[in-house]
Amino acid sequence: DMDGTFYLGDRILDGALFFLEQIEKSGKKYIFFTNNSSQSAEKYISKLAGMNCHIRRNQIMTSGDVMIRFLKTYYSEKKVFLLGTKPLAESFREGDIILDEEQPDIVVVGFDQTLTYEKLTKACTFIRNGALFLATHLDINCPVEGGFIPDCGAICAAISLSTGVKPRYVGKPFKETVDMIMDATGVCRENSTFVGDRLYTDVATGVQNGAKGVLVLTGETKPEDIAHSDIQPDAVYESVGEMGHILETMN
Repeated sequence: DMDGTFYLGDRILDGALFFLEQIEKSGKKYIFFTNNSSQSAEKYISKLAGMNCHIRRNQIMTSGDVMIRFLKTYYSEKKVFLLGTKPLAESFREGDIILDEEQPDIVVVGFDQTLTYEKLTKACTFIRNGALFLATHLDINCPVEGGFIPDCGAICAAISLSTGVKPRYVGKPFKETVDMIMDATGVCRENSTFVGDRLYTDVATGVQNGAKGVLVLTGETKPEDIAHSDIQPDAVYESVGEMGHILETMN
């Protein structure tokens, strides 16, 4: 995970780079996966580079990437109305997804930080008229410095309340994300660990799909939330920095 796990806003979290160094020293692989579909993978690569974390394109994936693969696999000829940012729209076009604002077959909702009432209304109208309702990820809030802002799941909740239709999600913690990561890395589920700050997305991705799920307490989840959750992590750490120090003792 990235938001709330590796960085918060524009600030890299203490020990995050050390954690990656220890992963590499141990001979293991890592890949960044973010449910945040407001930016393209290239934008995240640039953001990480500004934090002195330099990665290749094959070391990062977003829920937007998963949605593009899902659409190309199952709905390649269908027209899509996208509730998303310009970077996400550009990624869709580069992925040969047909975007249409007049008579779409599918409405796709992402983390649209450019959301307007007009766009929201059009999405609801298309769904009421029979368009399929898909969403990149179910995160309700996105952690930022000083608190949280409404995320994709909150936008979808408004649409569902208006239309009576619930979306199909494809980001974390769903199978489509795990399948794409396993295909990209060549690592089997049993040897994979998903690390993040949310129980219902990051941790659930691991524990519900044959891998491990590890929780860090630098983002959304608080220690008291764990006992009340149906999703139980395989391990809990204060931060990825703490995980790095544990790995150091094992290297």
